[in-house]
Amino acid sequence: MAYDAENASRSFGQRVRRERERNGQTRPVLAGLVGRSTEWVKAIETDRLGMPRLPLLLRLAEALGVDDLAALTGDERLAVATYTKAAHPSLLRVKEALTTYDLLARDEEPAPAAALAARVQNAWQAWHGFGDHRSRVANVLPALLADLRHAVRTHEGNDRRRVQVLLAQAYHLAQLYLSFQPAPELVMLTGDRSMTMAQDADSPRAMAASAWYLSHVFRDAGERHEARVELAMRSIQLLDPERGSEDIALGGLLNLAAALSYAKVGQKGNAERHWDRADEAARRLGDGYAHPWLVFGRGMVDAYAITMNNDLVRAGAAVDAATHIDLGAMQSATRRSFHIIETARAYSLEGESVAVVHLLKKAYETSPETAAFNLFARGAAAELAESGNAIIRDDARNLARQLGVAA
Repeated sequence: MAYDAENASRSFGQRVRRERERNGQTRPVLAGLVGRSTEWVKAIETDRLGMPRLPLLLRLAEALGVDDLAALTGDERLAVATYTKAAHPSLLRVKEALTTYDLLARDEEPAPAAALAARVQNAWQAWHGFGDHRSRVANVLPALLADLRHAVRTHEGNDRRRVQVLLAQAYHLAQLYLSFQPAPELVMLTGDRSMTMAQDADSPRAMAASAWYLSHVFRDAGERHEARVELAMRSIQLLDPERGSEDIALGGLLNLAAALSYAKVGQKGNAERHWDRADEAARRLGDGYAHPWLVFGRGMVDAYAITMNNDLVRAGAAVDAATHIDLGAMQSATRRSFHIIETARAYSLEGESVAVVHLLKKAYETSPETAAFNLFARGAAAELAESGNAIIRDDARNLARQLGVAA
């Protein structure tokens, strides 16, 4: 984050208020997301209370969508990732792959589009599989990106367009790998590149998938929810449900994006309206359907009801949604772990710390690197290790060590 003299001159409370208002959040919404009262948020924003300790500060940053604590503290050295040490060992290698430009053409022939498609599919399977998915993807991304870019420069006609769609997917993978790491500029870069490739390929489906991932980029960049919703709705217009299951799935996914955007600013009616549209898409596709790499389907829609209700600060509804789904049937270990963490977040809003620790342990067992790079999981583990009740304190401390946030 570049030095911002104006930001540095503000108080901590003024910075919190600026980020909250930029997100379109009300004080009650923010209060619910951090498990505090509306009066507590008001006291923070009016500087009647000082800066909270690190675990709660991290939770506040996560609720505000702030990736760099300097936006709140005014100290440019205080990045969330610096405190949580959430940098993957292969981050530099992936960064170099994204910022290296092959200006000179290669002598060798490019790989056929079909062979590249198989490699992209294998990379997605590595991401969704059990174990250290970030490490597996980081091992294949640099060479995959280089070979895809070479093929885009060399192939012509339909083969070139097909490879451009594959390169857009590879950039999606890179964006997922980079998430929750100290590289926000690269997340923006990969989101933009994927949409550019999709547009150059003139592929409505690739553009719709890129819009889903760009909605997350926009959220993390502090873009107002109206812009995120507008992107999703414009992208839906590219799709035709009569063309088949993929268009239905992508339309459902974009409605989920809109639902989550509205939920983040407390607009319950609009959030539920778009979730219902995603639910209808899942119903049309049937219980056995899951998109091969986006994983949209019945389980994903049901699981995102947990996140939607969390963001609407409806903890009871979120817990209820969690008790009515079987995450074990979801084909992606990374998604199962994420939704288990979201269930933990619901119980955290209810003040059920025993359930929070149990679920975070389960999320770690399901996908260690998903939990290790999740800001809520790291912040909650650190907080409960320090201040949790005696029943769960030892478990919380063990979990904090596993996640790399132990004192």
